[in-house]
Amino acid sequence: MSETRFEFSSEPADAGSRLDHFLASRIPELSRSRIQALMEEGRVLVNGEPKLRSCKLRGGEAIALTVPPVIASENLPEDIALEILFEDDDLIVINKPAGLVVHPAPGHAGGTLVNALLHHCTSLSGIGGVERPGIVHRLDKETSGCLVAAKNDAAHQSLTEQFAGREVRKIYLAICAGILKKKKGTINVPLGRHPVHRQKMGIRVRDGREAVTDWLVLAALPCGTLVRCTLHTGRTHQIRVHMKHLGHPVVGDEVYGKRAGFARQLLHAWKLGFSHPHTGIPLDFTAPIPPDFLAAGVPAELRVEG
Repeated sequence: MSETRFEFSSEPADAGSRLDHFLASRIPELSRSRIQALMEEGRVLVNGEPKLRSCKLRGGEAIALTVPPVIASENLPEDIALEILFEDDDLIVINKPAGLVVHPAPGHAGGTLVNALLHHCTSLSGIGGVERPGIVHRLDKETSGCLVAAKNDAAHQSLTEQFAGREVRKIYLAICAGILKKKKGTINVPLGRHPVHRQKMGIRVRDGREAVTDWLVLAALPCGTLVRCTLHTGRTHQIRVHMKHLGHPVVGDEVYGKRAGFARQLLHAWKLGFSHPHTGIPLDFTAPIPPDFLAAGVPAELRVEG
């Protein structure tokens, strides 16, 4: 199967437009995230030179995008149990257990959520590429809770746009170290890759991007404080870094805090809400409180006002 090539010429009216926006408007079958991934691979040329998504057009450029042929995934289906919260022809929502890696990566060639989805689903979207079929967003290995995957490219594109447009409702539960002095607050501190420790994120780094977290104290626990965190952005390690910045890292987080006798960071993607990509109907999901949260004193039927 051969590659597909798209060619365009920008017009004076396109001056100032971002390159990825320009291409997304002209190739609707490709999501902007897929176009950006192709840019990272050097498959988007402007006047013969590879460009990234930040490129601004001036008008009059010759633009070419090459899409490689679809390669059969080398990931193998694995019969891994899934706790399914919802499923239809377009998407599947699961309660991801702590310890399950979302997609294959160095050191995790198998035993991932992707392997489980390949076994369970007859089809998955291909926008995420060979290694990430169906994956729209991710949770850290140690984070439990709600996660949605797409079964086709149209659903994937719609969900990706909702995440990018901050239309997805994301509420987490975190057990944080110590006792917070205030009842609630908002953390608005940019996050970016740590300049030295590249596996970590840092605050106010040079390439930091906007990150906003609302937090609300729910209860005092023997090991810390139960906090509800509502994300308005979706940066890597956002809650973990923001709560450390507040002086109350997530309990069990050995990267930004301490294990404190727990097997994992006590962070749970409690609620997830979005519009169905096909019908537009609002959907809301809640992942049950995990056993280690219950053992820490969190009530199984947690009700929150405000």
